[in-house]
Amino acid sequence: MYSLNVRDHFMIAHSFRGAIFGPAQRLHGATYVVDACFQRRELDDDGLVVDIGLAGSVLRELLAELNFRNLDEEPAFAGRNTTTEFMARVLFDRLADAVRAGRLGVGARGLQRIKVTLHESHVAWAAYEGEL
Repeated sequence: MYSLNVRDHFMIAHSFRGAIFGPAQRLHGATYVVDACFQRRELDDDGLVVDIGLAGSVLRELLAELNFRNLDEEPAFAGRNTTTEFMARVLFDRLADAVRAGRLGVGARGLQRIKVTLHESHVAWAAYEGEL
């Protein structure tokens, strides 16, 4: 399986509901480093997994929609704990939608999987991976 990874980051504020979260129940910030890994069995006609420029641009645009936001105030996340795991799935879904809409180019039609990893810090991260 071939893969291509692009990386960016975004900064948010949020809080969690539930005693399991301890002090994170209070409003706090996070800066996530995001890896988006695109995978396919065979390269496209140009010898690519996906256009790296388009992949990076689309990731940047999707993250800009969340950057410097308090996720507690975002209607899309009402009633949800916006954990690292949850946000990895959100970004996966948004990237998958972008692929289906053709935003990553014609060659992206051959993509088979995407894995999104959110790094909370240098020692902790979470990911979501799925088929297209």
